[in-house]
Amino acid sequence: MGELLKIDGVVKNFRIGGMLRGKKMTAVDQVSLSIQADKPVILSIVGESGCGKSTLCKMILRIHNPDGGHIILDGKDYADKKGFDKMTFMKEVQPIFQNPYESFSARKAVDTYLYSTAKSLAGAKNQAEAEAKADEALKSVGMSLEVVKGKYSAQFSGGELQRISIARALITRPKLIIADEPVAAIDASMKMNIVNLFKDLRDKFGISFIYITHDLSTAYYVSDYIATLYRGTLIEYGPAKSIMDDPAHPYTQLLMDAVPKVGDKWKEQDAIVMPDFEDREFAIDYCKFAPRCPYATDTCIKGRPQCIDLNGERKVWCFHDLITTKKVPEKESV
Repeated sequence: MGELLKIDGVVKNFRIGGMLRGKKMTAVDQVSLSIQADKPVILSIVGESGCGKSTLCKMILRIHNPDGGHIILDGKDYADKKGFDKMTFMKEVQPIFQNPYESFSARKAVDTYLYSTAKSLAGAKNQAEAEAKADEALKSVGMSLEVVKGKYSAQFSGGELQRISIARALITRPKLIIADEPVAAIDASMKMNIVNLFKDLRDKFGISFIYITHDLSTAYYVSDYIATLYRGTLIEYGPAKSIMDDPAHPYTQLLMDAVPKVGDKWKEQDAIVMPDFEDREFAIDYCKFAPRCPYATDTCIKGRPQCIDLNGERKVWCFHDLITTKKVPEKESV
């Protein structure tokens, strides 16, 4: 059946500073990923803040235009402006954002948003049909129109409001949902409820999800596949369990070491501490992780690592990946 989504060598540049003294930063650097059309999956894109996750997400949602490469949805290239139909795209691809309170105005009842989506995108011809579609979508996320009708965002918890956001996305019966840090602003007790819901919707409606997150514990639980980004580059990709149980890239290993184990208490000070955002690391033309990597050698500063295919589905971009390298190389200056 081909690919639902193909991201092929995508690049996004931003200019930092003024027009005269500013400099270019490549926020997403030649990233390639795909989701097959025949089997719905949850693909998590993980990495620290500033790694390019949300920028990639915004390009898939057409909020940003790529500066290079191609994004192809259902065989249609985003670059084909003549063939782009905005209404069809909005039906097929729906977003869920980080803070549900910012998705709804405090001055409008939340059910009005559901009715608007039902009428403009899902073919509801009148208010009765719009209410029926809203109620069906709400019941899919464990709520109902009876509970929601006439209420405002301040009358719901963050978890409840995020469920309403998901219900709104479901009204169009999309093929793909882009969830950008959807549990970051939600109480810890509700996070697993939301990610469980993603799994249920994948299985019930055949919807694929791209789950953008730095929360590795939920990524491990919910994902079929994981892609790790560092400084705008893709460094590891493959089935979630194999990547998180046996990382191939040293950076992924650092991320996994920061995830609390069963029985451990996860204190804020125990969270992974990565270096501050540095523009120069986005600009280097060799391995971007080399300045931080405990295994780096002179090889790592001579060029960009090529993709290593580990076993068909797993891929790593590293000169000294932790699976195929039997002996840890001696540290050399980089």
